[in-house]
Amino acid sequence: MNAPAPRKGATRSADIPAEVLDALSRGELQSATLAEALALDQARLVQTAFPDLPPQALAKTQAACQLGILQRMNGIGAALLQAWGADGIAPCQTHGSDTVRGWACFMIGRQPGLDLPARLAAIQPLADDAHFGVREWAWMAMRPHLAQDLDAAIAQLAPWTAQPSERLRRFACEALRPRGVWCPHIAALKQQPQRALPILWPLHADPSPYVQDSVANWLNDAAKDQPDWVRDVCAQWLHAQPAAATRRICQRALRNLK
Repeated sequence: MNAPAPRKGATRSADIPAEVLDALSRGELQSATLAEALALDQARLVQTAFPDLPPQALAKTQAACQLGILQRMNGIGAALLQAWGADGIAPCQTHGSDTVRGWACFMIGRQPGLDLPARLAAIQPLADDAHFGVREWAWMAMRPHLAQDLDAAIAQLAPWTAQPSERLRRFACEALRPRGVWCPHIAALKQQPQRALPILWPLHADPSPYVQDSVANWLNDAAKDQPDWVRDVCAQWLHAQPAAATRRICQRALRNLK
């Protein structure tokens, strides 16, 4: 499928033109905004993208479509994985629809028999996807595995902070936010945020605003439980002559502290 022409997507579901919603639900268009990604008909998209899906798997995807968005994505990914096994990941991963590529993220998240390094290697292309939504699904699908063994996760993700791609550097930080969006909190990092310094410290002067915002939001999360620690980290980073990026990160990190 050819890439769609750039457009200004609707920010409210009520404002999405019917023809755009129809194209999104047929997998002929990528979502341009979060509102579009949430509003498309995933049940219809499953049927259009995979008309030969076995009836039992199709029924499971239709049932998942009655759930909230994260459970919906996870449930469809689980049904597709059960129907096709690991061989079904590649067709989803290379599909033109960002939502279908999102299902691939959750298929990788649920794929049995993978240790953490192998699972991270499998998710990396999707964590580096050109579409903003796919990148979000990638870290959400991986987060339960990362939270299950924090020390191993931090050790595996620390090298990602040196990746040339800003998307992968941002993944390393965003995936372990203490109070991540649309997902369970990580209690251990709320109590001991210093455990994540091997990821945060290398990014404290990152030149990308995309990464800077993630680091700032990570610290802002931590500040809700450990405000003195966040103040101390920012003070260390701002010592002497900090880069403009560091000043921006710390300003945003401290925005809710008096």
